[in-house]
Amino acid sequence: MSRIDLILLHAPSVYDFRKKAAIYGPVSDVVPSTPIFEMYPIGFMTMANYLKSSGYSVRIINVALRMLKSRRFDVERLIRSLDPLAFGLDLHWLCHAQGSLELAKIVKKYHPQTPVILGGLSASYYYQELILYPQVDYVIRGDSAEEPLRQLLEMIRRKGPLKSVPNLTWQDDGGGIRVNELSYVPSDLDNLSFDYRGVMTSSAQYKDIAGHLPFRGWLNYPIVAVLPWRGCRRNCLTCGGAAQTYKSICGRSRPAYRNARLVAEDIASASRYLNGPIFILGDIRQAGQEYVERLLGEIKKKRVNNDIVLELSSPASKDFLGMAATSIARFSIEISPESHDQEVRKAFGRTYSNQSLERTIEDALELGCRRIDLFFMIGLPRQTPESVQETIKYCGALLKEYSKNGNTRVHPYISPLAPFLDPGSRAFENPQKHGYKLFYKTLEEHRQALLAPSWKYVLNYETEWMSRDELVSSTYEAALGLNRLKVKYGLLRQKQGQIIEVRIREAISLMRQVDEIILIRNERLREDKMNRLRARFSSLNSNSTICNKKELRWPVKSMRFNYPRVIWAALAKK
Repeated sequence: MSRIDLILLHAPSVYDFRKKAAIYGPVSDVVPSTPIFEMYPIGFMTMANYLKSSGYSVRIINVALRMLKSRRFDVERLIRSLDPLAFGLDLHWLCHAQGSLELAKIVKKYHPQTPVILGGLSASYYYQELILYPQVDYVIRGDSAEEPLRQLLEMIRRKGPLKSVPNLTWQDDGGGIRVNELSYVPSDLDNLSFDYRGVMTSSAQYKDIAGHLPFRGWLNYPIVAVLPWRGCRRNCLTCGGAAQTYKSICGRSRPAYRNARLVAEDIASASRYLNGPIFILGDIRQAGQEYVERLLGEIKKKRVNNDIVLELSSPASKDFLGMAATSIARFSIEISPESHDQEVRKAFGRTYSNQSLERTIEDALELGCRRIDLFFMIGLPRQTPESVQETIKYCGALLKEYSKNGNTRVHPYISPLAPFLDPGSRAFENPQKHGYKLFYKTLEEHRQALLAPSWKYVLNYETEWMSRDELVSSTYEAALGLNRLKVKYGLLRQKQGQIIEVRIREAISLMRQVDEIILIRNERLREDKMNRLRARFSSLNSNSTICNKKELRWPVKSMRFNYPRVIWAALAKK
């Protein structure tokens, strides 16, 4: 086999989490991945497909997942065995600040002359700090690294000049920092491929299924995401993907949309191989009524039988829900009210009323929506511990109203805004104005924070209305209350609810013990006491704490894959 041009590595949030005694907390309980965030960005797939179409060979290795699957997996042995033209690592989500840099350090240990490239939203924000780390050779800024990465690989191959590569930050031979213009900001996504067949082919070519899987348990729950655009029109307070953030970090003044016909083809392509749910990222209404009508019309033509999940950023009209119902055979919706308190919600950047939210729920249920997920959050401006408990009462009222006659289609969740306020968000850039206090600002501060013994000390903020201690205690108290409501209204079985309650109480107990241990001045004694709790930490970290992870799953058919087509796709271009 010829030399690979690029190997894309996805690191765990903390390296090496398998040897560390810490409570990672409920930071990922309402997303598919575990607390070490083993799910790699969808950009890995689009970059790989784009580069392959230009004649480059690319391999994805989900190092985080392979570490999760086996305590005996030797990361350094793997890295030592590789020999690509270049390595690429994502620093998209800031929770990978420690893991990505540590994995890059290992790469440099065994391949000191091989270029290491980092990219992603967090890398784009911290590019000037990131390039100073000795294990980082290049940083590609922006939300669309595909073409800049192709040009960079070409220059690496030819040993050509780097000054013409758009969006690139690098060091010259004299150690000077060079920042090329952020000039590659595509206006649409029509030249990208979101075809999952490329990943299937690559996993067969390199005989590495685990290295290409997006997260633990994906084979049992093969959910896929479809991306209609990059960018956003909204400006939610704490979001690192808000309009203001995209403009300042990526130079993007408006979203780059993907043609509705191509999005529908992406959905149909995924459905030919996978029988799991398909999640359309972002509220399709932000692209305008004409786009909505075209997209739903194209989806209808495809006759897709997978569950398709629509994300709503605000309540929807009955006309929109009706279009969804007639275009999508099996549709669900997801919406994040954040709080029951309309003033708290408004302070966050969402101005709709509970009445309009409830009307959307009622209309969706009436039109045959298979499931409605509601996400509430802890760590909002103007939110107090008492307000959090009132949110749980509101969830109870919703469940009482919409769980009649055994109906369990409405699923509320609550989780903390954790571990970080996103860099570039309005709250991060101007915390005092919005009632936040930041504990960490720089990349290095966040990298070190991720090594803290519990998630309370990883949090990079508290608010005027809730301290770190109150954010943590409110999270667990709210989880206990919501768990009991779900048992009461049939969303969870009694035994499931009991297991979750035991785990929450174990987390509360361990958090208190960690708080006591870190006050011990003798470092050896402190480490000894922490290590004695390692087994309990590991047990707690191995599963979600505040909810049943399986409850998050949208319906999946018993036959999860179309195996003949998957095998054909995997071998077709080998």
